[in-house]
Amino acid sequence: MLVLGIETSCDETGLALYDTARGLVGHRLYSQVAMHRDYGGVVPELASRDHVQRLVPMARELLDEAGCTAADLQGVAYTSGPGLIGALLTGAAFGRALAFALDVPAIGVHHLEGHLLAPLLEPAPPSPPFVALLVSGGHTQLMLVEAIGRYRLLGDTLDDAAGEAFDKVAKLMGLDYPGGPAVARLARQGRPGAFRFARPMCDRPGLDFSFSGLKTQVLLAYRAHAHDASAPADIAHAFQEAVADTLTIKCRRALQQCAAHTLIVAGGVGANARLREQLGEAAARDGFRLAFPRHEFCTDNGAMIAFAGALRLAAGQHDGAALHVAPRWDLESLAAIA
Repeated sequence: MLVLGIETSCDETGLALYDTARGLVGHRLYSQVAMHRDYGGVVPELASRDHVQRLVPMARELLDEAGCTAADLQGVAYTSGPGLIGALLTGAAFGRALAFALDVPAIGVHHLEGHLLAPLLEPAPPSPPFVALLVSGGHTQLMLVEAIGRYRLLGDTLDDAAGEAFDKVAKLMGLDYPGGPAVARLARQGRPGAFRFARPMCDRPGLDFSFSGLKTQVLLAYRAHAHDASAPADIAHAFQEAVADTLTIKCRRALQQCAAHTLIVAGGVGANARLREQLGEAAARDGFRLAFPRHEFCTDNGAMIAFAGALRLAAGQHDGAALHVAPRWDLESLAAIA
């Protein structure tokens, strides 16, 4: 079954072709980072307009590169939530219209399920049950994946997501947008131990996260050392260490609590080199398996939507003709895949 996947939940336009027999056939991605940089964040109206302009040309290019035509498609999958309502509508309208014109089934995919399944696109993918860390600009969650399509929330952020904290720290320090890569670059110049920040909520039981207070600690330290030329890099280093430590502590705790032996990490912050290093050290020490998607599939992309959609379409699931998007959508409410 050849499925076209469409991702337009925020500021990336992603398209991919996934074949249930051959695997990933091809993918294309356009990032709007340069367009939003002047505003210091995503402008929803501009994001939606850009998706509209790029979807059709990118789809044609993808099909041409794969040696396919639209008539070869046997299903269409598109992100229907969560995300920015206008951005979601662009991909959903395009995907649903294309499926209607071709008389093939279409399905709306949960954006976080796409991220959660992205590591399964790699060679020798892990099989459930496993613990998943979904860590991005909008989400920081620990999930127990009992089976594909059956998810149980273990822990969530009570305020800022980890990626959001990176962006806010970058902004208060006058760094470039997006903040995650900018803070990581500056952190490489920092001196270990020059500053130390709290590991939020790690001194109590539970698997929830909170990064708002950590962000405030960074702000106070930055203001107090405004005339110290080495302080920004040292603060960035200490902040990144605190986030990586916190995520690692909670992941180890979740694995122990669930008696699980595999951890997958997905989402944009999953590309952070220091987080990967710390989790790798923990995996070697504790003896659990660690799986990441390739770097290009950590951020939003069409491949993860094509893959998740293909699994559900192949299982006989599909949506009706009505167009439906959900800016907020509980991952635990999804139907299991038989």
